Amino acid sequence: MLSELSAAKKAVGVKQTRRAVRDRLAVRVFLACDADPALTDPIADECEGAGIPVVRDYAMSQLGRACRIAVRASAVAELAE
Repeated sequence: MLSELSAAKKAVGVKQTRRAVRDRLAVRVFLACDADPALTDPIADECEGAGIPVVRDYAMSQLGRACRIAVRASAVAELAE
């Protein structure tokens, strides 16, 4: 699943992910299992309300590598093409 994410159009980071969810651009959201719940839980709640699936199977470092960035990522939204 992460290999699909590296090739997909995406929004990386808490702010960009929340914006993508609010604007109904996200088709799936990845939230790091080791991220601060105070950051990720509000995103998960918005996704639930919007019917967007949430994946919590990966660590921040894995999400960062999948997005090809040099830092860890707490949240990533896969965007509609």
